[in-house]
Amino acid sequence: MKKLSLGITVFSILFLALTFSIAGLTEYKDVKEFPACVYCGMNRGMFDYSRMLVDYEDGMITGTCSLHCTVIDMALKINSPLKQIMVGDYNTHNLINAESANWVIGGAKSGVMSKRAKWAFENISDAEAFIKENGGTKTTFDEAVRASFEDMYEDLKMIREKRQMKNK
Repeated sequence: MKKLSLGITVFSILFLALTFSIAGLTEYKDVKEFPACVYCGMNRGMFDYSRMLVDYEDGMITGTCSLHCTVIDMALKINSPLKQIMVGDYNTHNLINAESANWVIGGAKSGVMSKRAKWAFENISDAEAFIKENGGTKTTFDEAVRASFEDMYEDLKMIREKRQMKNK
């Protein structure tokens, strides 16, 4: 009986150690470096499927939670040439090139910091599967950025209302 109890204890410890080591693998380097969105303060790890990393030619890097906050950054740094923009793939959560990603605008899923969602997919088949299940329109990065600027007023209004209700 003691051997069985000892075996269960050892197995439990090994299982917990393995579980925590696997969980640690999902913590991304960019999230460690930029844990919160510079504009809204949201936890980028919680929104790893929409997070973005903007790399400017002058060496400045900005971590954001979403395309909404990224377009704010791009507008404020209009004189800084862009080197690269990365975005979390909606399915894998890995950072991918935002400009070559397959973007989906709209659909049934709520967006991050936006009424009209904007999601990025590395593979076109994933974008098409998302559209089939949730609706939305396949688009390019440039069109997604344009939509973010067009949506800015309504999105800011929505964010302010939500925060006022939360603070009451």
